[in-house]
Amino acid sequence: MLAIAKGLIEQEDKDREVEKKRYMAETCQALSLPGSMQALQELCRELHHKIDVTDEERYDLELKVNKSAKEIEDLNIKVIDLKGKFKKPVLRKVRMSADQMLQALLGSKHKVSLDLRANLKQVKKEVKEEDKELRDVGDWRKNIEDKAGMDGRKKMFESEA
Repeated sequence: MLAIAKGLIEQEDKDREVEKKRYMAETCQALSLPGSMQALQELCRELHHKIDVTDEERYDLELKVNKSAKEIEDLNIKVIDLKGKFKKPVLRKVRMSADQMLQALLGSKHKVSLDLRANLKQVKKEVKEEDKELRDVGDWRKNIEDKAGMDGRKKMFESEA
């Protein structure tokens, strides 16, 4: 079986080579180089002109392909947008404790009690001395009102002296 497959592969390779030679003979004629310098320059100009024409065609086709690809992409986006429009279902509120959620997630096998408040530490708020001083000073507006007018200036000078 392997020998038959090997023979078929070799036959396909030979067929490809024959087809390639036939195609090259049809499309590309044998190159006949003229003997004079003028004829060679004319041949070069002709080849450059053909290269320019094919480059222009390639550029035009590339632009058409890019434009078509962009249009296809836009149309695909529109199709996806049209398919994607659906009504969102109204979600209902579910009242469940943490223990009930764990039981629903883990199943009835696991008995886990989740009392988060029991694990919290009790913290007593300590009042610092700076806070007391700030409370004694009071609101800054009251200080300004006290110093406003002649009486306030008098008090200010008396307290400095």
